[in-house]
Amino acid sequence: MKASKYPRSFSHIGITVPDIEKAVSFYTEVMGWYHIMGPAKVAKEKGTAIGQMCIDVLGEDWESFEIVHLSTSDGIGVELFSFPHGKKEAPEFNPFNTGLFHFCVQDPDIEGLTQKIVEHGGKQRMPIREYYPGEKPYKMVYVEDPFGIVFEIYTHSYELTYSSGAYQNEE
Repeated sequence: MKASKYPRSFSHIGITVPDIEKAVSFYTEVMGWYHIMGPAKVAKEKGTAIGQMCIDVLGEDWESFEIVHLSTSDGIGVELFSFPHGKKEAPEFNPFNTGLFHFCVQDPDIEGLTQKIVEHGGKQRMPIREYYPGEKPYKMVYVEDPFGIVFEIYTHSYELTYSSGAYQNEE
């Protein structure tokens, strides 16, 4: 298999939530994401481009859903979906099975963001940990939003966290 000549950029992620208004509130107020569009109702209809695209993806076993478009500060899109007849309880956390395990956000104030998440109905799944104690000031933590969706917080970028020599501790 021939490798690509360049890496693809990340555009957006879609998250299904039980309550679109509560999710918009959490992700804009707690995470600080921009509210771009919606909520909008999408109906199963072959006469519109979005309706046909959703039939192509979701099949025929649905009638409508709500969607909201958000954006992070670096332009990554977050689509929130709410389906009226879907399960409303938290998803089972099972990282050992194939599928999406988590997504990660970055905030240098990891303690402050973690506290804010908990204060707004989310959970802290583990203590905040240092990746390289005594070497690099990089921290991480796993949390949940109020709907049970697991995600991670880093204090530094992915590249800095995993590249050697990216941070030199001044003695």
